[in-house]
Amino acid sequence: MAELTALVVLAAGRARRYGGVKPLAPIGPAGEAVIDLLAGDALRAGFGEIVLVVNPDTGSLIREHVASAWPGSVDVQFAVQERPLGTVHAVLAAHDAVERSAPFGVANADDLYGGDALRVLGQHFEEHATNCLVGFRLDNALVGDLPVTRGVCTVADGNLVSIAERRHVRLVDGTFRSLDGRDPEVLDPSALVSMNLWGFAPQMWEVLARAMADATEASEDNEVLLPELVSNLVGGIFPADEGLRRCRVLATQSRCIGVTHADDLALVRSDIAEQVARGERPLEAFPA
Repeated sequence: MAELTALVVLAAGRARRYGGVKPLAPIGPAGEAVIDLLAGDALRAGFGEIVLVVNPDTGSLIREHVASAWPGSVDVQFAVQERPLGTVHAVLAAHDAVERSAPFGVANADDLYGGDALRVLGQHFEEHATNCLVGFRLDNALVGDLPVTRGVCTVADGNLVSIAERRHVRLVDGTFRSLDGRDPEVLDPSALVSMNLWGFAPQMWEVLARAMADATEASEDNEVLLPELVSNLVGGIFPADEGLRRCRVLATQSRCIGVTHADDLALVRSDIAEQVARGERPLEAFPA
């Protein structure tokens, strides 16, 4: 993987359900924040640069945290998403901070994807500069009992066909169910779901820009979202070159631990501590 390959981390969300700055939620053994552990995993996987996309309101808090908690050796840059117009808009905010000719990764700042997931993405970039999505098993992508939204992937020949956003997903009496009124209600625990861990070819910058230009009515209540754009790409709805209409799905055995609700914190901390105790995660957030 090229040394300048960047991981764009989307840390500009308003976190209404959580009620705080989720990227700074203390989940590590020594109180490390989500973005600390995420960045450390990315660096160990070979990513050379972390680009944090922040919003004007909480960006200063994230900058201060990074300045005090991250080693000086980490190549980190900041980009500001001035308006909350969705994840496509958030990625575009990082445009000037990313090497234009290199593929790049995209991740949420409130999800801890695990070392294997970041390695799978990094290994893809070692051989390909093409679009991909890291897919997690549904039973590895839920924390706690409160309902969440998960994008269930349809895959054919290793490529993404579509993503179905299923809402109110939770474990009920030993089965995974989506209580959104759509069929099927019962979901396969081994189904691959998107947790917004993407890899994109450098040509995707043009696609992202066109998507926002076409979204003349984009607003905080009508966001332009990455899963919808990629679904439209692979479905032939959004015009693009043949190579950009394919998105490889990379399966991982990692457990994705997300902080959606404030009640998740204790569960996430316990899960991280167990990973460290089993030797699955290093004690230190950043590589030496």
